[in-house]
Amino acid sequence: MKKGTQYVGEVLKVEFPNKGILEIEDKKVEVKNTLPGQKISFMVNKIRKGKAEGRLIEVLEKSPLETAEPKCIHFGPCGGCSYQTLPYETQLKLKEEQVKRLLDAVCDEYRFEGIKGSPKQWEYRNKMEFSFGDEEKDGPLALGLHKKGSFYDILTTDQCQIVDSDYNKILADVLRYFAGLGVSFYKKMTHTGYLRHLLIRKGIKTGEILVNLVTSTQWEHEKQEREVIEEFKNRLLKLDLSGKIAGILHIYNDSLADVVQGDSINILFGRDYLYEELLGLKFKISTFSFFQTNSLGAEVLYSTVREYIGETKDKLIFDLYSGTGTIAQILAPVAKKVIGVEIVEEAVMAARENAALNGLDNCEFIAGDVLKVIDEIEDKPDLIVLDPPRDGIHPKALEKIIDFGVDRIVYVSCKPTSLARDLVVLQERGYKVEKVCCVDMFPNTVHVECVVLMTRL
Repeated sequence: MKKGTQYVGEVLKVEFPNKGILEIEDKKVEVKNTLPGQKISFMVNKIRKGKAEGRLIEVLEKSPLETAEPKCIHFGPCGGCSYQTLPYETQLKLKEEQVKRLLDAVCDEYRFEGIKGSPKQWEYRNKMEFSFGDEEKDGPLALGLHKKGSFYDILTTDQCQIVDSDYNKILADVLRYFAGLGVSFYKKMTHTGYLRHLLIRKGIKTGEILVNLVTSTQWEHEKQEREVIEEFKNRLLKLDLSGKIAGILHIYNDSLADVVQGDSINILFGRDYLYEELLGLKFKISTFSFFQTNSLGAEVLYSTVREYIGETKDKLIFDLYSGTGTIAQILAPVAKKVIGVEIVEEAVMAARENAALNGLDNCEFIAGDVLKVIDEIEDKPDLIVLDPPRDGIHPKALEKIIDFGVDRIVYVSCKPTSLARDLVVLQERGYKVEKVCCVDMFPNTVHVECVVLMTRL
């Protein structure tokens, strides 16, 4: 097998996240964005230690599992969803099998409780980050998601099916307006241009909408910037939407990195936050707050966490990597006290406001890195909930968490490979994995959340 050579083969299975496994010339080959049973052609681009990685060129024959028609007209070229040709039950089974294979390899006897589906397969997202760009070099202005496998090319996704029609109406109008004016988009290579991102959030329960236009400060147009942005706001307010716009923001971002962040924020209309409701509690969410992107799915996830944590009466709970404090506040009514730790200061401020909003006086939220903060907390926990970012828990922080010696730990993970790595350490240090449940927070995509209950031996 040689690098740069093209091969044809059948995908035997798929490992998380979306890595198709083939066997060619006694070598294991990984090819992303494939499904079990597909016959594909691929180019080998990496070979090491008896296995190879390939880049998908073409699907020659569909998988027998692909019995559904894609609902979205952007499916295929768009890099957003990969599983639309699979019936939803098949998607769930595939994710369940991938997670179980991963955990079976690192865990002794435990109870695997399968997967819970999302209450909605379509129009479930409460947040989307769209990028300005072009579909091909020097083509017309586009606004939407990245083309599959591309860092630069943007596909206009004005009929996306994992959000409701309000997102598509807003996207289409914003694109029509700026394309008509001939305003430039920010080019990642040269770091020149104006339009960067359009970030939309909408409360599934409340219907409140927050629209954020992210630009650089490089205004080079014959019209005054202030005049153009004012008209942008007025057009949005005239749109016929099912929800109600709570705020329109203009965010300046001159960072060289292709990330949605703000150097300065101007409120053009309303407020810089919206409200959402989960399990009878109210949450204030700002532009950059971390909040689960599937509100109805989050209710399933957090109900599972509440069930797994078990008896909390008179218990002090640590909620580490607490975000805007959703888990902490869902546990607080039946606990003695909950202490949340989160590195993003804005999220901590929102968590404190949310606790006050919900009349909870037994929640404390601390801003800082879990690795450092847990050394400074005088209270000792009875139970711990972990909900770390995708890369899992820093090895040193994990050791400190284990040293608390609590009876029960519930670990919520959005990346099962990081979870499997951390579970090895937890088991070596005296914890037993009791049970695991998957929750599908991201229908039609390769991603899945897991909830794990561990007890101290």
